[in-house]
Amino acid sequence: MVASRDYCKQELAKSKQMYDEVSAIVVDLGSHSCKAGYAGEDAPKAVFPSVVGCIGPASLSDGVKAEGETEELKRSLYVGTQALGYRRDNMEVVPAMKDGVVADWEIVDKIWDHAFRERLLIDPKEHPMLLAEPSLNTQQHREKTVELMFEKYRPPALFLAKNAVLTSFATGRATSLVVDCGGGSTTVAAVHDGYVLQKGIVTSPIGGEVLTDCLLKTLENKGVVVRPRFSFKRKEVRAGEFEVIKLDFPNTTESYYKYMQRQIAADIKESVCRVPDSSFDESAYANIPTTSYELPDGEMIEVASDRFKIPELLFNPSLIQTVLGMEKSVAEFTSVKGVPQMVIESINKCDVDIRRELFSSILLAGGTAAMQQLKERLEKELTEEAPHTARVKVLASGNGIERRFSVWIGGSILASLGSFQQMWFSKAEYEEHGPSYVQRKCP
Repeated sequence: MVASRDYCKQELAKSKQMYDEVSAIVVDLGSHSCKAGYAGEDAPKAVFPSVVGCIGPASLSDGVKAEGETEELKRSLYVGTQALGYRRDNMEVVPAMKDGVVADWEIVDKIWDHAFRERLLIDPKEHPMLLAEPSLNTQQHREKTVELMFEKYRPPALFLAKNAVLTSFATGRATSLVVDCGGGSTTVAAVHDGYVLQKGIVTSPIGGEVLTDCLLKTLENKGVVVRPRFSFKRKEVRAGEFEVIKLDFPNTTESYYKYMQRQIAADIKESVCRVPDSSFDESAYANIPTTSYELPDGEMIEVASDRFKIPELLFNPSLIQTVLGMEKSVAEFTSVKGVPQMVIESINKCDVDIRRELFSSILLAGGTAAMQQLKERLEKELTEEAPHTARVKVLASGNGIERRFSVWIGGSILASLGSFQQMWFSKAEYEEHGPSYVQRKCP
């Protein structure tokens, strides 16, 4: 027993020395994209989709083989922007995350592998790993993360940090209310003295991907054909004039076709959409000037009131009922609250003595939060709904990249702090205590 304790101390001393010599790696696997890079840097080195191309059985979650399945049936997974951009017959697009938590561990493993070996070009055995995790992550998922990381990649140490805490650290605050508008959902979480208050977490299924889907459906309803880049080629007929030739690939899956259409719709959304100054009203925006956008096939489209209507879903989710083709989602979103109501609900679930501090430090984070006018509109609505004694202050970085990568940046700051170095969950501790020890080491 004494020998094993001495061994642990030696390992701990060795690993502490190693943390000082090499940079930690920070990984933020979100529902839309995976961000990875070195602690201490300003932005992630690698950013790529957290969905993968899959040929073979699409539902082999956890990498467990179905009964009677042979090795030949094993699925092939294609990770990264380039691999996904290359169309393959019968390739489905499968997400790693669903509703903010891991849906498929084999895909997560492939994504980590791609990040370490192909993008960062590192040996994971040589670097401590700081992994961002959803604020509502379950104990089972945390233990599985630790087990997969230590058993397969064998880093000297790792740490799991909650998204909301990292966003708070990115702005130099220990207490704040974090509004994280991500791809798959919107989460409001209160952070107090560097810890997430679990009772104050409020989530909504409306994130960037729902807005993208609504915009795509709206354009289709108006007769706009959004052609994925692989489905046509342009041939010059006369100087400056092109003819679009349709290419036919009968074995393209619906999920891949939709994914490539969504890439274009997401770019339209980021280019032309902005949050209206006050509640959206169809008649008030009927004569609004249009904004032009050129589709990849060269067709010019004009986007009118829809560029204000789509972002309004964050404030008024019931508007989804007015989008033809989104009927399936209507039932799911009937009880969903808008972002201002989520903020009020979250703060009301917290202790009375910290509510005023939370109202004065509301942080906007996530890719969808980079949308123009979101900060101003949220602050305006909260000022109207908050108690008169509260001073409402919504904070958001003026830099869209910082807003989008705030979780990763917080991780980069935390993992490079001298005072953080004794917090790591070391490999020696994992070998002695097992994966459940993560609950004590990473609260």
